[in-house]
Amino acid sequence: MSTPERRPHLRFPALMLVTDTSRRPRLDATGEAWLDDVVREAVLGGVSIVQLREKHLPQGELIALGLHVRDAIAGRALLFVNGNVEAAIALAADGIHLPESATSIQDVRDRVGNRMLISRAVHSVDAAVRAERAGAGLLLAGTLFETPSKPGAPLLGAEGLSAICDAVALPVIAIGGIDAANAAAALRAGAKGVAVVSAIAGSERPRDAASALRRAIDAVDMRGVA
Repeated sequence: MSTPERRPHLRFPALMLVTDTSRRPRLDATGEAWLDDVVREAVLGGVSIVQLREKHLPQGELIALGLHVRDAIAGRALLFVNGNVEAAIALAADGIHLPESATSIQDVRDRVGNRMLISRAVHSVDAAVRAERAGAGLLLAGTLFETPSKPGAPLLGAEGLSAICDAVALPVIAIGGIDAANAAAALRAGAKGVAVVSAIAGSERPRDAASALRRAIDAVDMRGVA
């Protein structure tokens, strides 16, 4: 008798690091792998999910980079791959993250079975409800606050985030312009975690930055969050 596939376990409040080496060369002047160091330090500081978001890389390079990232995580956090199902499978990732307008969730589920979590980016209540009905297991809602990574993007704000969280039963992770100073506001609006790029990767001390974010979200009384 075959053993049923088991999906990875999410723990909340979640702290997700989203990678983006297009904003900084992967290798620094000494030839050391900058992203490897950032991921390792971030996970030691409290990051529980690393999303490999490197849309500019060809698939082979994405997989090669993902192997380094997986080694840096060393089993201490979950690994998600943004958009590329083949790379997610090759890396034995814990999850695949889909942009709001990407391939259908059911098509991805048919390919990966139940061994991966599927998250979907959403920017409105309607999109969140559609994603839940389609079978997503996790939502990333944004853009919450102003962020240099998406200048001019429509902002959800706390009210928009709260409306999304109220409309679905799925866990929602907030993304966009989040740092240690405003992370708690996302949880108070109903989110089960936060995702960041520059708040950790842009810091000279990524472990300290992750620790500050972890303290901020762990300090929120989750019993008061729907």
